[in-house]
Amino acid sequence: MTYPAHARAILALGVPLVGSHLAQMMLHVTDTVLMGWYGVNELAALVLGSSSFFVIFIAGSGFAQAVMPMVAAALGRGDEAQVRRDARMGLWLSIAFGLATYPLFWWAEPILLALGQTPEVAALGQEFLRIAGLGMVPALLVMVLKSYLAALERTQVVLWVTLGAVVVNLGLAWVLIFGKGPFPELGVTGAAIASLAVQVATFVALAFYAALLPSLRHFHLFQRFWRADWPALVQVFRLGWPIGITSLAEAGLFQASALMMGWIGTVELAAHGIAMEVASLAFMVHVGLSNAATVRAGRAEGAGDAQGLRDGARAAIAMSVVYGLSMVALFLALPGPIIALFLDASKPEAAAIIAFGTSLLAVAALFQMADAMQVMALGLLRGIRDTRVPMIAAAISYWLIGIPCSYVLAFRLGWGGQGLWLGLTLGLICAASSMMLRFWVRAPRVLA
Repeated sequence: MTYPAHARAILALGVPLVGSHLAQMMLHVTDTVLMGWYGVNELAALVLGSSSFFVIFIAGSGFAQAVMPMVAAALGRGDEAQVRRDARMGLWLSIAFGLATYPLFWWAEPILLALGQTPEVAALGQEFLRIAGLGMVPALLVMVLKSYLAALERTQVVLWVTLGAVVVNLGLAWVLIFGKGPFPELGVTGAAIASLAVQVATFVALAFYAALLPSLRHFHLFQRFWRADWPALVQVFRLGWPIGITSLAEAGLFQASALMMGWIGTVELAAHGIAMEVASLAFMVHVGLSNAATVRAGRAEGAGDAQGLRDGARAAIAMSVVYGLSMVALFLALPGPIIALFLDASKPEAAAIIAFGTSLLAVAALFQMADAMQVMALGLLRGIRDTRVPMIAAAISYWLIGIPCSYVLAFRLGWGGQGLWLGLTLGLICAASSMMLRFWVRAPRVLA
């Protein structure tokens, strides 16, 4: 295949995945916007609650993410039975993880207090997490089904179902947060109920599609679901747990930044949450392209196509770079108006939040390219089922470099929130460099 052909194939897979990731982010963005209009303490609690849920979710999603390259490689080999076995055990592991982690949500308040949050914000955070945490199992099952369908190149349905979830969440959260019509005003509890309902509905929709679509029925995904397949479970576990730890290392970097920003002040934490939502929205495009690269690399690895693996990787990286440069320009040109979209200008704290958030977006422009390259390298490495060395690289880059640098720059050198974000940038640069080098060294050996 030529480079343009690789680019078209990646876009055919990646564009719907990009759309679904952006739509998934919009679930959090709509909650953030609505809570930003509701109150500052409630917004701070939602930022902490959502980020805490996300950190645990991302640790458990490694099993779901392992399904994508494993199913893609099995299809590359023409082994349809293995497709079913890998996806089913991914569902099993996700259910087990979701059930095991719920106690963390139930007792969230003492954990948040121990991490230095104010009593009011910690109490509101627990109120949110006790309900939203029930959505961990359906959220992880949705992730497995998305990976399964993406590997089968059924990405359009993932996009449309996620877009539907955004619409439902917006309407339901607005009604429950502010108390519209016959419903009482529930604040953060309303946001949690809306989130849980949407996770369950999304899982049901994707499960029916995967089970009943005529062209997919022959995989028999849910047939005799209760029967264990221990060899497949072990394979998914072995590939998935390093992915989960890698993702946790990165998510932990950003969660630690939210906790440290909370030490600086509530206004700063609210601005951090908004700026992080904006940066994360831009990042979702890179994630979608990375997912497409994982599928293409997995197919090439399964088929033994070394040239296709290299050329597809170059095409995916080039597209990610072009998009990343456009986001750098946007963040530098229009930071204030972007932050203002998330706030009620009449609130007394709005001006301070906008000013602080503007300075954070300027720093976010610095780490756009590093963030893009690390997630692309991870996607390619997962495609060739290389997950343990990237896990070590991520742990070192984020926890031994990124977090200590953030703390020193923010508090020891007195650079505040901007210094905190510069520390994040240093961690991402180290991760991107080491992981990209790993792929180009490892890929030739895999198919030698």
